[in-house]
Amino acid sequence: MKKLSLILLFLLCYTSSFAHYLWIETNSTGKLNKEQEVKIHYGEYTYGVIEKTDGDPFKSVSEFEVWVINPDGTSTQLKLDKKADHYLGYFTPKEEGTFTVQLKNDNIDVIDYTEYDFGIFKTYYQSFAKVNVGNATKASEITEEGLSIKELPTKNDEKTLQVYYHGKPVSEQEVKIYVSDLWSKTLSTDVEGKISFKLPWNTKYTVETTKNENVPGTYKGEDYEFIWHCATYCFPKK
Repeated sequence: MKKLSLILLFLLCYTSSFAHYLWIETNSTGKLNKEQEVKIHYGEYTYGVIEKTDGDPFKSVSEFEVWVINPDGTSTQLKLDKKADHYLGYFTPKEEGTFTVQLKNDNIDVIDYTEYDFGIFKTYYQSFAKVNVGNATKASEITEEGLSIKELPTKNDEKTLQVYYHGKPVSEQEVKIYVSDLWSKTLSTDVEGKISFKLPWNTKYTVETTKNENVPGTYKGEDYEFIWHCATYCFPKK
């Protein structure tokens, strides 16, 4: 019985660690020529887990880049400062429109989870956030790499997101929506890669979707069987 309990505890820790993800926090509205704050976290928001930047879990995924894609299509890489439980950066909008903040990280060591029947894989994280500035009629484009999430215009009490895989909408894709206090909801994209959902609480929401790309390869001398894509999108209700 004691051995079984230890195994279950280990599996719980393993599952929790594997469920971690990176996400971007920033205000969804900005002001022209005013500095916009951007934070990068790693953990599990719905469980209240935010990893420390000096801890091994965050260190293992810390070789990321964060870019701001401007409404005119140009992009600028953010300079980030390491804080206790996040990385912090700023940008200043110089035009009106919708800006996309995008994190990209495929610089993660190969992981072997064959003993858990998951396989040997390489991780590719992408995270997104939207910032509207002034008359947001011009919108920046998202990347055509990997798995990505784009917000579409909709009513105030509803959110519509579209999931892309290598630049094309992906149907029947499972998407998980999280708020704090262990609340979550799972939806599936339609034929256009879209999901829509109400926002019952005035709080922060994180959205996560994952997909396996069954293409083997080698990274830093280690062979892997597939690429595990994970994309997140974070926004406050207001």
